[in-house]
Amino acid sequence: MDTKHEGDPDVGQRARAALVAGVRALVLALVSLGGSLTLFVLTVVSLVLIPLGVGLITTPWVLAGVRAHADRRRLFAGEWCGIRIPPAYRPVPAGAKPWTRALRMLGDPATWRDLRWLPVDMIAGFVTAVVPAALVFYPLEGFALAFGLWRVFTDGTYVGWWYGFVPVGGQGSALLAGVLGVAILFASFFLTPPLLRVHFLLTRSVLAPGQGQLAERVRVLTETRRDAVDGSAAELRRIERDLHDGAQARLVAMGMDLGTIEALLEKNPAKARELLARARQSSVEALGELRDLVRGIHPPVLAERGLGDAVRALALRMPVTTEVSAELGGGRAEAPVESAAYFAVSEVLTNAVKHSGADRIWVDMRHVEGALRISVTDNGRGGAVVGAGSGLSGVERRLGTFDGVLAVSSPAGGPTMVTMEIPCALS
Repeated sequence: MDTKHEGDPDVGQRARAALVAGVRALVLALVSLGGSLTLFVLTVVSLVLIPLGVGLITTPWVLAGVRAHADRRRLFAGEWCGIRIPPAYRPVPAGAKPWTRALRMLGDPATWRDLRWLPVDMIAGFVTAVVPAALVFYPLEGFALAFGLWRVFTDGTYVGWWYGFVPVGGQGSALLAGVLGVAILFASFFLTPPLLRVHFLLTRSVLAPGQGQLAERVRVLTETRRDAVDGSAAELRRIERDLHDGAQARLVAMGMDLGTIEALLEKNPAKARELLARARQSSVEALGELRDLVRGIHPPVLAERGLGDAVRALALRMPVTTEVSAELGGGRAEAPVESAAYFAVSEVLTNAVKHSGADRIWVDMRHVEGALRISVTDNGRGGAVVGAGSGLSGVERRLGTFDGVLAVSSPAGGPTMVTMEIPCALS
């Protein structure tokens, strides 16, 4: 006879989902209160200092931190609850002066949405995160009281502690506290995941574009299209320059050598053989340059074996130990998406090697909930910021062409984590 209850797997799944949601909610509560409060104070101080000139220097850095904070919440919303919150930031010119960056960022409606979100997050966001966390962890106090912790607060002759609405003054009331803890824990199985979703719905209500969403979307698409066109034109110019200065010059020299060989073939065979060897070497070098050029346009391993193996091959060429984990389900994204993701990872790895001082890098790639998510983490000194000349702004523009998102977490002292997300389907 099969004694397995059909509901057991469901109970286990609910328990795991509630526990995971509770831990995530606790993290969000700490981040909402600490992170948003700190950034709000720094922003207010920086804006107040603008008339003195100091704020023009500090404001771009502070606002970049606010954007990174908001982008991290957007990623959590999509990864944990499937709630997509588009960023829709206006691009800031690379290499712009600090005051130009400050004015451009302050003129972006998305910046003011972020700033309105900070006080909402540190108050309402904290409450909507701490409640689901409490449903999971508050019962532990009730259980501890029931098992004797009440003796720390009272000798049984007076009320020494309150657990919820239960006054604890002895073993009997402590057992009632334990019963209440069981009830709260049972309720958390059903309430904690939906309440965590409420937190992200609140976040989306403030961070997402409002009535002008369609116009904002058109503007973003127009800018990303322009960036894509400019990028394609720059790439064509690079290819033309590399061909003109490299392979073309070698092929012209080889043609001249062959003409000279033809003239010397009967008069001076020894000299002709010398020139022939030089022409052969020129052909080898020209072929190598053409292969390098093709690899820069679209790596053959990417076309033949897919993004995972292409990034692994890229990691093998890094001077720093680089580990790659790829879980793409055996499918492949469209070629333009794979190419954008490959070169984005390549740029991030190059930045890490050049600027971070790291001796180890980890790359994690996976396809989850209709999006390709890639994180690149290094154990370097940290301090990476989008738009600070690190090349990350170019990566952001490249991903924006495909409606992708870039988030950077890089505290002083490290580690640095660059997270990229591109909506796509695998075939």
